[in-house]
Amino acid sequence: MKNQLEIISGQYSSKGVKEVNQDFHAISTPNPYLLKYKGIAIALADGISSSEVSDIASKISVNSFIEDYYCTSQTWSVKKSAHRVLTATNSWLYSQTKQSIHRYNKDKGYVCTFSSIILKSTKAHIFHIGDSRVYKIKDNHIQQLTNDHRLFISKEENYLSRAMGLDTVLNIDYECFDLEKEDIFILATDGVYEYINFEDISFLIKKDDEDFNSLCKSLIEQAIENGSKDNLTIQIIKIKNLPNKDIKDINKQLELKPLPHILEAREKFDGFTIIRTLSSSPRSHVYLAVDDTTNKEVVIKIPSTELKEDKAYLERFMLEDWIAKKINNAYVVKSYPQNRKQNYLYNVTEYIKGQTLAQWIVDNPKPKLQVVRDIIEQIAKGLYTFHRLEMIHQDIRPQNILIDETNSIKIIDFGSTKVEGIQDINTHLEQEELQGTALYLAPEYFWGDSGTNRSDIFSLAVITYQMISGKFPYDTRIARCQNKSEIKKLKYKPLYYDKDDCLVPLWVDEALKKACEIDPLNRYGELSEFIYDLFNPNEDFVKRNKPALIERNPMIFWQTFALVEFAIILILMLN
Repeated sequence: MKNQLEIISGQYSSKGVKEVNQDFHAISTPNPYLLKYKGIAIALADGISSSEVSDIASKISVNSFIEDYYCTSQTWSVKKSAHRVLTATNSWLYSQTKQSIHRYNKDKGYVCTFSSIILKSTKAHIFHIGDSRVYKIKDNHIQQLTNDHRLFISKEENYLSRAMGLDTVLNIDYECFDLEKEDIFILATDGVYEYINFEDISFLIKKDDEDFNSLCKSLIEQAIENGSKDNLTIQIIKIKNLPNKDIKDINKQLELKPLPHILEAREKFDGFTIIRTLSSSPRSHVYLAVDDTTNKEVVIKIPSTELKEDKAYLERFMLEDWIAKKINNAYVVKSYPQNRKQNYLYNVTEYIKGQTLAQWIVDNPKPKLQVVRDIIEQIAKGLYTFHRLEMIHQDIRPQNILIDETNSIKIIDFGSTKVEGIQDINTHLEQEELQGTALYLAPEYFWGDSGTNRSDIFSLAVITYQMISGKFPYDTRIARCQNKSEIKKLKYKPLYYDKDDCLVPLWVDEALKKACEIDPLNRYGELSEFIYDLFNPNEDFVKRNKPALIERNPMIFWQTFALVEFAIILILMLN
């Protein structure tokens, strides 16, 4: 049996007694590579009968969703990818209505309902707008998974409260849950489910297991016989096989690509000449080498042979190269492209001449504030690319930042990076413990929460604090905390300097304090906000610390004072 997701599916659509079929539907099973990283997409749309162009809306909604979803980044989560595509399609439909003669009548515009299931690895992701429905059948029990977005004024009068193209803002219902073999899903428009008893479908599916297309057609014919006057569309999907999450593909690659031995200087290795060892740890060995073909200096990283049985470690080691190939940013180290066969398991990246930021901090104990800002801004630009691709680096520390003699930086080491788009492909990635230094890790990691963009912001703020002061915002106490309550008792230590040191503006310290908040919800939500406040006083800070009028403008103060005094004297004289 193949180690991949497999389904049995069928679908059928009919205009019924109407002249035009305003429904549209599709099922897309891509090639094995996209199947792993993006999954199988099933979509259905139902146009509104009051509009003559809603069939166009249905077709555009389904086709755009199927085509554009697979064009989104593989690093994105299913939820982000689908939301981006649906939001863009909704904007286009809404704009088409506004440009038509029916711009003041939504019932005549480019409007349709939309329901979709994306099956990825061992999870199902449901997206729903309108009154088409998604059902699940398990062990002869049927469950409706979606709610109808329809507002009833009376028994005779009702209308859609949500639909594609109905408004500028699209409110999408989303649900995610685990899949099991033999799970059955049904997507249907109201022309079907209002005239069919779905309680009887589970028997029919078992009876006609391999011919779902015929089953769908017979169900629609039955709905028409039962009096359906609408367009009719139904899709049936059954989970035939689920991929294992024991990373068999990793084991297969390990059989083809053995782990290399410990390398030595001047040794020839797979088309490279080893120059010297750059670093060595129980987890990996890093070397400076020269490509014998191009004479370019590169960095070779090999895994520790002592961890060859650690599947989670090997998965992460391979993921590092995958991430490096997905990111193209001037402030992030790049994977080194090779045109020849790679005979061993190792990663190759570009070589950056310089030192780690950790050594730079030792060599520059009292840097100018502007120099610190410039370096931190570069790191933020690199991190922004991670966040835009729905990646969290999770190990931002001075040892993982290289800086050259021009103070230009490169972020390295993606061994702890979390990629939302592949979190549900492999459980070992989720179980892997972070290898970062406790002084730079965000507090939420210590009490078991997963990392977010705000976690990387915390780490970046700690580095900023250290570069300025040589110390840490919570000293070393955070590394000694045993539980969540102890961490929450920690107090931020404001920056203080002796009179001989360069003074740091209070508003810079306020920015660091906010970025280093123990509670992630109290931190900056975006890197750009933190960087802006490092260069400019925050408006809230200015309001809180606005000086008195006598300090800001003494002349106006005394003129106002004299005017008030004169008014008081005049009132007293008149009385």
